Amino acid sequence: MLEDTDFIKSCDVPGPTKEAIRAILLYKSEVTDTDKVVDCGCGTGGLTCEFSQRAGEVISIDTNPEAIEVTGKNLEKFGLGDNVTLINDDGANALKDIDNIDIAIVGGSGRQLENILDIVDEKLNSKGRILITAILVDTKVEAINKLKDLGYNPKIMEVNVSNGRVLDRGILMISENPIAIITAKKR
Repeated sequence: MLEDTDFIKSCDVPGPTKEAIRAILLYKSEVTDTDKVVDCGCGTGGLTCEFSQRAGEVISIDTNPEAIEVTGKNLEKFGLGDNVTLINDDGANALKDIDNIDIAIVGGSGRQLENILDIVDEKLNSKGRILITAILVDTKVEAINKLKDLGYNPKIMEVNVSNGRVLDRGILMISENPIAIITAKKR
């Protein structure tokens, strides 16, 4: 796993997805070296970098041109990216031109989550996997309801991570924002 502190960051771009969350997503995705992964809302590229080490192909999408730039810099910093395509576009628009998706990760949807999930459902291979990360309660509810409407049996977990900082007089636990991980497999 790549260290959170090693990523190039920008105050105008979310991320990277924290290491513990990346580890859970990698595990839940059951990624293989032949999988085609789409990272919709890639931010600084934390998930793009991790999946590029394990998947056959990664396509990363973000509407923010700075996010695409920072993701590219992180791929370069870690010596990754030979199997990555970066797309600066709206997620729903970019997904229209992508077929045969094995794993779809939605971390940013620009208020188009339902539309994105409709397109992903059409493009997802049999036994394909969907992973959604959500901070807002509304996004969690919207994701679960849409996946159910599409015939999936979604699962959700809320993850609260605290990291310790060792001080002279003890250990200070610093919590990160809780995040929901919603997963679904195509039947």
